[in-house]
Amino acid sequence: MVRKFKNKNYWALILGGSSGLGLASAKKLASEGMNICIIHRNSRAEMESVNKEFSVIQNFGVQFLSLNKDVLNLQHQNDILSELKTVLGSEGKIRCLLHSIAKGNLKPMTGSETESLSIDDFSITLQAMATSLYNWTKLIFNEKLFAEDARVLAFTSEGSTKPMTHYAAVSAAKAALEAISRNIALEFAPFGIRSNCIQAGVTDTRSLQMIPGSEKIKETSLERNPFKRLTQPEDVANAVSLLCQDEASWINGCVIPVDGGEHLS
Repeated sequence: MVRKFKNKNYWALILGGSSGLGLASAKKLASEGMNICIIHRNSRAEMESVNKEFSVIQNFGVQFLSLNKDVLNLQHQNDILSELKTVLGSEGKIRCLLHSIAKGNLKPMTGSETESLSIDDFSITLQAMATSLYNWTKLIFNEKLFAEDARVLAFTSEGSTKPMTHYAAVSAAKAALEAISRNIALEFAPFGIRSNCIQAGVTDTRSLQMIPGSEKIKETSLERNPFKRLTQPEDVANAVSLLCQDEASWINGCVIPVDGGEHLS
């Protein structure tokens, strides 16, 4: 295995990396020699299984930091930055900021006031799944923790442009996420930062399983996909790795489908 990032003092900061696409990306980057910091929110009951996954990352021999904190909480943000600066030291730099937060409201738009989406539901979802990308880009930028050639990556979905039942708040957040990513690509480019979104195909993660009708979504995706299989987290992690390599430095401001061609039909 070629460890592309070994001995470069590169770090990946992954927001929401204890499962799914974020975790798969952490494992892939660690296998290639990148140091990993994962910020996640998990209950005490979940931590046994989470720590087993984290041990896989540590076994690659990279530096590893996991913080069970709320990336949206101001005090927690200060604590995270403090610990991050300590572990990076004077030499470490963040090559990749990966946004993998899946904290969206999946209520329908119709129904009783208590059962249907409220404006607050939209606001909370937009903050968690969209504006937090800009917030963390700015935090890392202001602390001068980015590498000279840094990559800001975020996971979007086809729902950013296609309506889905119970997906309105997340759909709005994904559309906003893509817009924010494009503007980061434009305004932070003079500082060596590239920004792109990865539009993953339907992947059987915990986030998908929370969507009402997820089994039907998987069936439809299998029919649509030219390869007749669902996207795997490792497929997406491979794309994250590719976008972090030196050769990808001219890819900026894009929404890149990683779905085996599912988007074609």
